[in-house]
Amino acid sequence: MTPVDRRTVIGTALAAATILPATARAADAGHPQPAFSVNLWPGEAPGLKDPALKDEVLERSKDPAILDRAMVRVRTPRMDVFPAKSPNGAALMITPGGAYQRVVMDKEGYELAAWLAERGVTAFVCFYRLPGQGWDKPRNVALADAQRAMRLIRHRAAEWKIDPKRVAALGYSAGGHVCGDLATRHAEKVYTPVDAADTQDARPIVAAPMYPAIAMDPFLGAQQGTTLGTTTQVPASGPGWQMLDAQVSKATPPCFLCHAEDDPVLPVANTLRLRDALKAAGVPVETHVFEEGGHGFGLRFTAGKPIQVWPELFMAFAARHNWLG
Repeated sequence: MTPVDRRTVIGTALAAATILPATARAADAGHPQPAFSVNLWPGEAPGLKDPALKDEVLERSKDPAILDRAMVRVRTPRMDVFPAKSPNGAALMITPGGAYQRVVMDKEGYELAAWLAERGVTAFVCFYRLPGQGWDKPRNVALADAQRAMRLIRHRAAEWKIDPKRVAALGYSAGGHVCGDLATRHAEKVYTPVDAADTQDARPIVAAPMYPAIAMDPFLGAQQGTTLGTTTQVPASGPGWQMLDAQVSKATPPCFLCHAEDDPVLPVANTLRLRDALKAAGVPVETHVFEEGGHGFGLRFTAGKPIQVWPELFMAFAARHNWLG
């Protein structure tokens, strides 16, 4: 495969009908945009406790040539869909990062989705609920959305030209925790089934937690003024409190791990601990630790660095585990 070309990633635009804010600016500038959106739940998502909660998008970039949007409030969890231009049957559900305070839209969502769509993979960017925004059982709301997204993708696989056996998951940072939680707790009942889609399996064929936290608590602690990145003081009691490495089992799918040594937000020890647990459980795992890359590199901040090759490394690993057929 050819190296990632940032100009290609940023310049890729899919003809789209979309309900998102700032779409005129995005389309006019040639930024990647989804073809359509799919709500995860019929009606309201389960467990809403704050009826005043509204979906809200924040544009964080001051440069009109660069989009850096984030969902800072999520009442209506959804998937934004990037259909493959020449579908090979593979699909990827992406859970962007955002410290469980927001869900990043462009740099950890749409850019990778567009890159994949050019390579035959249908991509789904999942905007999951945030635990601090007034939900019942807050520690499980993001996992419930991830499970539901996987099941919906498989339920509608024929419609979207997808092989239901070849649906993978990838997440960044806090979204890496969501991805890892899905990989390790895909069979755990965290919501009441609502329709026929919930008969589907939520286990991804391959999972890729990218520069993840191995617990939700560092992010929640950061909102209370404590140190982000601390993963050694989390009580390991109950599934919602356990670290990802404590949740790994033989049922966990093959995992692709990637982290930068110079990550100032989440220490690389998060990934190394998860890797050790996967190895101990006999789960296939491939781990890439790069000298530099910082935190939140996605595709946008890899150009000209050795870490630029990570998407091809992921594609090759996933292909070896039957993702590409």
